[in-house]
Amino acid sequence: MRYVSTRGDAPAVGFVDAVLAGLAPDGGLYVPEEWPRFTPQEIAAFAGRPYAEVAAEVLARFAGEEIDRAILDEMCAEAYASFTHAAVVPLVQLTPRAFMAELFHGPSLAFKDVAMQLLARLSDHVLGQQKRSQTILCATSGDTGGAAVEAFRGRSNTRIVVMFPEGGISEVQRRFMTTAVEDNVRCVAVAGTFDDCQAILKTALADGSLKQRVGLSAVNSINFARIVAQAVYYFTSAAALGAPHREVAFAVPSGNFGDGFAGYVAKLMGLPISRIVVATNSNDILARAFQEGRYARGAVTPTQSPAMDIQSASNFERLYFECVRRDGLETARAFTAFAEAGVIDIPPQALATMRETFTGVAISEGETARTMLATLHDTGEMIDPHTAVAVAALGRTGEAAAPVVVLSTAHAAKFPEAVSAATGEAPKAPPVAASLAGKAERFDRLPADAAVIKDYVLAFAES
Repeated sequence: MRYVSTRGDAPAVGFVDAVLAGLAPDGGLYVPEEWPRFTPQEIAAFAGRPYAEVAAEVLARFAGEEIDRAILDEMCAEAYASFTHAAVVPLVQLTPRAFMAELFHGPSLAFKDVAMQLLARLSDHVLGQQKRSQTILCATSGDTGGAAVEAFRGRSNTRIVVMFPEGGISEVQRRFMTTAVEDNVRCVAVAGTFDDCQAILKTALADGSLKQRVGLSAVNSINFARIVAQAVYYFTSAAALGAPHREVAFAVPSGNFGDGFAGYVAKLMGLPISRIVVATNSNDILARAFQEGRYARGAVTPTQSPAMDIQSASNFERLYFECVRRDGLETARAFTAFAEAGVIDIPPQALATMRETFTGVAISEGETARTMLATLHDTGEMIDPHTAVAVAALGRTGEAAAPVVVLSTAHAAKFPEAVSAATGEAPKAPPVAASLAGKAERFDRLPADAAVIKDYVLAFAES
């Protein structure tokens, strides 16, 4: 299996090189030269199997012969042994046709754990074989950073620097990062937005000299291994509800669009997904793109669902590439222009292809709060504000013929203020979250300046 850049001007690489690099040298994102597929019989056989076994089956299709299958099996077993629910991603029924996939049973209580626990083991194995180390630079809107720190803390082959927008994440989200005491972890509060952090990350990854000196890589969903790992729970959820013998729809709270694109990957691999509802808060660049055909950046508005406070969704580039029939030149033109002007007019044929699968819905702050309260009253389930955005969006799209799975991306205890304000009840904190309150925090404050951040990363890596 070989991997190519969405911008068409980088040499094809193998799976291991794509994972360790994160971003392609031409600024594009890696995707496989062709998508592997599962037969209907293979998908049906996923039903009832342990989650780790399905994960290994999916990952093996992308790793090819680069990683021994027995090692993949062992990695997946270890990664998901850290989850507190035996099913890893259990389904909870909300209504006769709507279900919720609980993605928050990992070490940092968010869906990012599902991919990050696997990526850490994958990276550690490859680096150990190659007898080298790497420095990870991570930009987070809240949950990626905590999951990355939990996955990589204390690992001998990896250093990690996590950037988060100062004042733009919840206290619990911040403490999952800043209470780490291991020497290979650094946290940086950036005086800006998540989009600023993400732009700094891409600038750093494009710096060939820095990449070579410190072995720079990324674990954001620009890293293709993250997308593969997130596609797994689409397969397990759909198979549990009767796929491939019937279609299944999904409602996805969306920020950087990694989760939404992972669903598209599962569909390209043969999973019968009827629709993916892309649910945004008032930072609605994705909802507007699917509704109006214009991908246009706006100002970031702080909300009670901060992990979605994004106006530049990196993984939209992967979808664009697929929907312009893998035209790297056109994708490079469009996203170079977007970086400069903040807008892409989606070609009509590409937009029609996107709309075959995706529906965009934007949800207001008031509707998010009302949905948290209504869900608690109607089902007894206390949901976080990101999950509430997806539940509300599902309500807007009407009753579907296919069963629908809402991706519940974080535990309510990660956002106690928002949940308490909406429902009048405080979410019960699991022990891992409750233990953070008394711990000292360690982080640095830096401006939203790529040069300053690059110097910081270099000094840390060489110290």
